[in-house]
Amino acid sequence: MPAPLVEMINIHKWFGSIHALKGVDFRVDNGEIVGLVGDNGAGKSTLIKILSGLYPPDEGKIFFEGKEVRFKSPKDAIKLGIETVHQDQMVVPYLNVYRNIFLGRELEKKLGPIKVLDIKKMKKEVQYLFHDLGLEVASLDVPVQALSGGQRQAVVIARAMYFKTKLLILDEPTNNLSIREAKRVLDMILALKKAGISCIFITHNLHHVYPIADRIVVLNRGVKVADFKKGETTIDEIERLIVSA
Repeated sequence: MPAPLVEMINIHKWFGSIHALKGVDFRVDNGEIVGLVGDNGAGKSTLIKILSGLYPPDEGKIFFEGKEVRFKSPKDAIKLGIETVHQDQMVVPYLNVYRNIFLGRELEKKLGPIKVLDIKKMKKEVQYLFHDLGLEVASLDVPVQALSGGQRQAVVIARAMYFKTKLLILDEPTNNLSIREAKRVLDMILALKKAGISCIFITHNLHHVYPIADRIVVLNRGVKVADFKKGETTIDEIERLIVSA
């Protein structure tokens, strides 16, 4: 049996006297969509910040592709192929679409003795990428701040696909989106799965995550209270576990 892509074992985290995570075990398999749900204060954000390198665990171990890892910063997680998309979205509003796709990893070419941005190549790569994903924007030169919320979210997900991310962590990716835009984002997440990219989908909206997740993990007050395959549970049961004391 192949090792999980990510395995977190007996994770504890304290913030002063607050025991935010209490021995949490969490795993994601290759090409799997895992829904991570729980009420505010359940520990979802803390768990993800540990996995993305923002916090070290106070106890416990993290394994990536079968090897134990210790992240000193988010850069360490990114190098392994772990990307996190937060609620406020990792885009620069005044930059255009293709510059946001290549943000921090711009394509360059030599112009004599110096290197300059290869704008033509970046645009072409984004055109191919958007075509494959079925995305449409008025122009690749338009600032991202002029796009809808769903389109901005799509830009970030497309970036993950282009750079062959292994694990994409999505924090409330459908929050404040219209029904149509939310469906588009959910379709993109399924496209990532088909491309072999694993996803952690953090949300309060069970009606969005339940149809596309392979598993649902429920946290409550820092404890993992359930880990279901989708067919093993219902939305009503998940809601009961989220609100139970």
